[in-house]
Amino acid sequence: MKLAIMQPYFFPYIGYFQLIAASDVFVLHDDVQYIKGGWVNRNRILLNGTSRMITFPVQKDAYDLPINARNYVDDKQARKGIINLIKQAYAKAPCYRQVFPMLEEFLTYEDNNVARFNENLIRRIADYMGLACKIITSSGMEKDDSLAGEQRVLEICKRLGATDYTNPIGGTELYHREAFQQRGITLRFLEAENERYDQGGETWVPFLSIIDVLMFNPIKEVGRLLAGYRLIAPQTIVL
Repeated sequence: MKLAIMQPYFFPYIGYFQLIAASDVFVLHDDVQYIKGGWVNRNRILLNGTSRMITFPVQKDAYDLPINARNYVDDKQARKGIINLIKQAYAKAPCYRQVFPMLEEFLTYEDNNVARFNENLIRRIADYMGLACKIITSSGMEKDDSLAGEQRVLEICKRLGATDYTNPIGGTELYHREAFQQRGITLRFLEAENERYDQGGETWVPFLSIIDVLMFNPIKEVGRLLAGYRLIAPQTIVL
């Protein structure tokens, strides 16, 4: 059983969905600490040929609360501002008429809880892409919550009966092949191949939110882009 674990990000980039596509079970790691300045409540879109950040403000609260205990601000204007920015950025994109109403629906989702709000949009986008992977939340699992880091990941793998664990390439220094091997689990890292697509301009801006991919590519082409990754064994990675 192929497993991957990631925090519930806000309209994550295509590499996130490649990880879902490469998995049988995908765990939304929603009961770990919310980190300000990460990708849980923000991402990048393309506006007038350059990268532009869209951010959904999170209510102020204790810094050590987990993601599933945090809430987005209860502010319709904040949601409307993101919607209008997406509209401004992609009104002329080839798939705008099909994709924009779907994104607008996600952004008007009534639950302000950060984890549930992001879970909804991730599930819905995965469905739109036709991804068959089972998506669950770590908060809904029985496990030893005193564990952290690699040990926590290994605990989740054990509980779910994983035989393979895949992590984004950026985590190569966080996880060790031997630790997984001792438990009969194959560790691999996913590297997105950064395939270009027509963004309607001369300058290519990579690794933007999945919003950009969906706006510029029909679903068949999205499927091709989803397949643009490599799974790398730890011993073959040169740091």
